[in-house]
Amino acid sequence: MNERQARMGLCALGSLASPKLAALVEEEGAQWVWEALRSQREASAWASRARTIDLEAMQAATEQCEARFIIPGDDEWPANLSSLTSAQVGDQGGQPFGLWVRGAPLDASPPGVALVGSRAASQYGQNVALELAADLAAEGVAIVSGLAFGIDAAAHRGALSVGGMTIGVVASGVDQPYPASNASLAAMIARKGAVVSEMPPGSRPMRPAFLARNRIIAAITAGTVVVEAALRSGAKNTAAWANELGRVVMGVPGPVTSTLSQTPHRLIRDGGAVLVTDSRDVRELLSPVGSVPDSRARGEDVALDRLRPDLRLLREVFVVGEEMLPSTLSKRTGMPLAACLAGLHELAEGGWIEEGEQGGWALPLARR
Repeated sequence: MNERQARMGLCALGSLASPKLAALVEEEGAQWVWEALRSQREASAWASRARTIDLEAMQAATEQCEARFIIPGDDEWPANLSSLTSAQVGDQGGQPFGLWVRGAPLDASPPGVALVGSRAASQYGQNVALELAADLAAEGVAIVSGLAFGIDAAAHRGALSVGGMTIGVVASGVDQPYPASNASLAAMIARKGAVVSEMPPGSRPMRPAFLARNRIIAAITAGTVVVEAALRSGAKNTAAWANELGRVVMGVPGPVTSTLSQTPHRLIRDGGAVLVTDSRDVRELLSPVGSVPDSRARGEDVALDRLRPDLRLLREVFVVGEEMLPSTLSKRTGMPLAACLAGLHELAEGGWIEEGEQGGWALPLARR
């Protein structure tokens, strides 16, 4: 018996995200807890379950599906999972005792963003998730989601479409991702990214497992984007974990008439999320202040913005329908008359103004 085997056994107990068990492991160590459970004479659910677990068979199943079991202290172990040690949402808490991984090493993954939402997503929601994921992945961001129908699947496909990194955190064994109809998507993720679970190979998902995996999605990423979700949803739980962990939570607005807009809209309204509409918004929130210039704050540049400052000043004093003499323009702009005359001719060559009928200058009809 060693630390890795003990943690494998503790994962197989099925008591995922149990704050009591996690605290005991932190205090006494995984080996001590596992051996105490196996030798416990008093009847308890954990002890009874521990005595039925075959660690050798579990290791064989791990190798058979070409997965590996990683634990805290391994180079591949995501360091930010340690933030779960003191975090709790509802009756769940604590970091995983270990993780099964199929695919690329997790320590080779770039910084990640979670994209989560409804399984019964609208076409609008799926399009938004796919485009967001593709744009972020193309910029070197890993896309993390739960490999479910709807928003999750769209996010994974968006990342894969641009050859980006994506990680699917599942509530079942990594060899039998749920739902079964996403098996081909899971296989693609395992080839290009990674499929991750704290449940042993062969495990079928249970409701607590879905909630438990949400804490992993929130913890291993820098921020969580909720695209579409009804009031009761797993995405809402993921957002709660992200807020508990101090991660950035973002919400994509949707139609006010749609029930799938309720969670992102309420999170934004209550200050639990920041509104985002595209990948640039996400990068601005997750990057150091000022590192992503916000060129959209005043709208896109128009042709007038690209004029030389002195020419723009001269052009902006013109009034629609009014013919102006060079002397008047010189007074209004404060420019010397010679500079004003030179600027007027340059503006005329560019089509910004034209000679008037009374010896002055005016805006051309096309510019009025």
